[in-house]
Amino acid sequence: MSAHEFDVVIYGATGFTGRLVAEYMNNTYGVGGDVKWAMAGRSEAKLKEVRAEMGIPESVPLVTADASDKASLTAMAASTKCLLTTVGPYQLYGTPVVEACVEQGTHYVDLCGEVAWMHDMIRDYEAKAKETGARIVFSCGFDSIPFDLGVLYLQDEAVKRFGAPLPRVKGRMRQMQGTFSGGTAASGAETMARAMREPEVMNVLKNPFSLTSGFEGPEQPHGMAPIEDEDFGSWAAPFIMATINTKNIHRSNVLMDYKYGKDFVYDEMVLTGPGEKGEAAAKFVAKNMNMSSEDGPKPGEGPSKEEREAGFYDHAILGLNDKGDRLMAIVTGDKDPGYGSTSKMISEAAVCLVKDCDSLPGGIYTPAPAMGAALLNRLVDKAGLTFTIE
Repeated sequence: MSAHEFDVVIYGATGFTGRLVAEYMNNTYGVGGDVKWAMAGRSEAKLKEVRAEMGIPESVPLVTADASDKASLTAMAASTKCLLTTVGPYQLYGTPVVEACVEQGTHYVDLCGEVAWMHDMIRDYEAKAKETGARIVFSCGFDSIPFDLGVLYLQDEAVKRFGAPLPRVKGRMRQMQGTFSGGTAASGAETMARAMREPEVMNVLKNPFSLTSGFEGPEQPHGMAPIEDEDFGSWAAPFIMATINTKNIHRSNVLMDYKYGKDFVYDEMVLTGPGEKGEAAAKFVAKNMNMSSEDGPKPGEGPSKEEREAGFYDHAILGLNDKGDRLMAIVTGDKDPGYGSTSKMISEAAVCLVKDCDSLPGGIYTPAPAMGAALLNRLVDKAGLTFTIE
């Protein structure tokens, strides 16, 4: 892979999240250093404009590529060790990008939370990725890095303390400030539109094991109704990211040879507090699960720098077994989840895949089995995340 001109190419660098990724790469890795990176998009003129607006040096290279032009995607994939793409919805624009990377043996990271598309990519491209050595890693933003690595962190600690993983794990968002991205909302809308056209897609969306390539574990909590969770002394409401995170975490378990056990049960919810107020809040959240609010950001839009800086999240992950053992891990992020934290996480995932994963074979991955502790350490050192045992 030494023939590649770049370590990381940021495809979609003129979009809102892509700009933040380029800004982070410039601030963290600079130009001419250990990480060689470039900005890519459809229009060279627009790339130059964004590069100047973001205060990024003119020496940062620009690559033009369009999802509708296969030759341009092939050339872009061939130029880099890892392609970082923020161009979604991925079910509309992502397939030819994955195909180009798989064909060229180029590594790939994205921000995808589109289960049906990921299911199709695993079916259609996993065998070829194993052949060419391309490491394709989906969901390298808020969905699903904090949750996927958080469960891995908890289970590694459980093995140290108890000699075995904990079969029942509860993810509970304790606090969060910030918005989901406009791209996430657009992806959700496109997924539902596809499900209306193709009713069989609903089976993929409903099945917690739809990304595990045939493995079916025990029955899982659906997490779609408010509950009073005695383990947390709080009411809990449905968490909108759970539909993707839970599937990714079950895939991680399978890819790591059932590291969490074949009896592993996992769900995610958001805590709303104790008593009547907590119950009322949980019922309100359950009734208002739609991300496509008129007030929410549209694709290409996002919160101000001040709003991103003021954001944060605090997620608790509780593991239990039938012997009465309990262990709780906490994952926090220091920026709003959908933009500020996500742009840092996907950047570090791309760099990690190039710099820290020499022995990882080709295939289609989730973050934990692909990068594990190496990525966790990068996120703690550089990206404002914490992983602790409480």
